Amino acid sequence: MLSGRRLDLLDPSPMDIEIEDIAHGLARVARWNGQTIGDHPFSVAQHSVVVEEIAAHIKPGLEPRWRLAALLHDAAEYVIGDMISPFKTALGIDYRAFEDRLEGAIHLRFGLPTHAPAAIKTLIKAADRACAYFEATQLAGFTPAEALKFFGAPPRGYALTVHALAAPDAEARYLQRFETLSLGAGYAGATAAFDTE
Repeated sequence: MLSGRRLDLLDPSPMDIEIEDIAHGLARVARWNGQTIGDHPFSVAQHSVVVEEIAAHIKPGLEPRWRLAALLHDAAEYVIGDMISPFKTALGIDYRAFEDRLEGAIHLRFGLPTHAPAAIKTLIKAADRACAYFEATQLAGFTPAEALKFFGAPPRGYALTVHALAAPDAEARYLQRFETLSLGAGYAGATAAFDTE
């Protein structure tokens, strides 16, 4: 990683995970494999910020720790990239278990439970699909009917105009949301506990 950390992908340690590495990597991972309109790809970092916002819209009063979990929902992609679900299945390995180990280490690093409660996972998935609807119709060439078929309708009362940010801007926005949410969740000390400097 750019931070100098060495992350063992088969046995990831929370102590080798830095939010700056996550933000930097996710800001450079393109959603839709880059097959979108505009000057910049829509990054996983920007997607994650929107998913966190939609989750809070769906469930007003959502605790900061679960908003943080929403922001980090695709954090594992900072090292493994963004693969579409059918391709993950076609790989012929237990990709989900591999991804879950990395996600668990990320959660531990930032003071979250290794596995979020089922209701939180369901909420984050709904927010993820809603974001995908907006991305599909505004960036990836889907008609509204096609997007409805694949992702369902976005939540009532939530509208989004998608403008893909340049990587440095997406990275900065992700880090800002992380800082705000981790302070709100009371985990600022928990992240510092792993620092070695």
